This record gives sequence, C-alpha cells and structure tokens, in this order.
Amino acid sequence: MAALELELGGLTKNCRRVEREYEGRKFTFFEQAEIVAVCGGIGVEPARRAAEAAIALYHPAQLLSVGFAGALDSNLRVGAIFSPAAVIDARDGSRSSIEGGQGTLITFPAVASVKQKANLSQAYGAQAVDMEAAAVVAAAQAHGIRFTATKVISDGLDFEMPETAKFIDAQGRFQTARFAIHVGLRPWLWRRVAILARNTRMAASVLDGYFRNSSRLLKDVAEPKIPRISSNP
Repeated sequence: MAALELELGGLTKNCRRVEREYEGRKFTFFEQAEIVAVCGGIGVEPARRAAEAAIALYHPAQLLSVGFAGALDSNLRVGAIFSPAAVIDARDGSRSSIEGGQGTLITFPAVASVKQKANLSQAYGAQAVDMEAAAVVAAAQAHGIRFTATKVISDGLDFEMPETAKFIDAQGRFQTARFAIHVGLRPWLWRRVAILARNTRMAASVLDGYFRNSSRLLKDVAEPKIPRISSNP
C-alpha cells in the first residue's frame, strides 16, 4: 500500500498492471507472485479506500504500508529507513502496535509544517509522520489482517515543506502540472522545491534498493506482525 507510484519504485518492475473496480472507483494494482501493490493516493481517506479495495479483491494475509515520511527526530535524515513499532492516528489518538519495529509513526491529516512536526513530536513522542499508515492499519485491524509499515524519510525535521494541500485532489492525486505552474511564477519557492525534488528522488532510490530483492519483501510479508489497537492515554 502506497500513496504514489513513485514510492513503490522497483516494486512495480516486472509486475502485471491491472485496473480493477471497487465500490464505483477504479484502482490500478501491480501483481507479481504473492505480492500485490496499489497506490491509493495521498491522505487517510484515499488510503482507506485503497486498503478496503485490496482486501475485498485480493484477500491478503498482510498489508504493508510503504512510502515517504517526514522526520520528527533530528537523528532521522533523508533516506533513512523507518519501520515503526507503533502507528498513531492523530485524528483520535488511537495507537496500533507492530511487533519487530522500532519507534513511533504518527499519521497526520495534512502536510506537517516545521512547527507542526515539533508539536507532534512533543505530544506523541513520535519519530516520523506520514499521511496514510493509520488508515491502512485500521482497515487491517477491522478485517483481522496482519499489518506492518516501512517508510523512508523524505524531508528532515527542519525542512519547511512548500504549500501542496491545494494541489491534492479529492482522490488523493497530486496535480503536478498545476503545482509546477504555481512554483514557476514564484521564484522565491524555486530553491525549496529543488531541495524537495532532490530529497524525494533520494528517498525513492533508497526505498527501491531496500525492496530490490524480492525475497526480502516476501520475508517482511511473511513475518507475523499483528496490529493491536488501543486508546492513546
């Protein structure tokens, strides 16, 4: 489960691309042997819809949330692989535990600013933030399916993300052309966007390398990492 195809990287190589429909929405799945990948879009709702579609259409033994995350810890640099022991949903404070991981990932419903990153770190003791994992783990828990997450850091603790919310449509798709025009007319954004592009390429390359060996991914899928849901104290 990923938000964007860029995050899947090498996972889509040599896969069969299949378009299937679920509850009136079309999803593109990448099939290979025991693994099926899908890009649900950016945000909790697109991730939830994609997870439900994958569960209904493929009956998986485990859901694996992969993709980019922002650092809430200065020790996590761009390109660092982060496999959490817990996922927190910032919307209601619910916490899901994952056996075998380390640290805490929090799912926040918007692109977090530097100030928001500091607040999330202080309030929840999390080391990284994303926008989808909690929705995927909730779907897994609802169906009694194992869950795990593997994220790569794409923006550091002190990196201020450019405004992107208005370029994400209701389906969670990023409108790249509109964003490029927006940035092109604002020279003061060029350097920050160039840094973001460089960091994103680096993060995607690292994640691609991490999963390049299919046996490694199959090992991750086979490990019994079962989500446990509890209320945040």
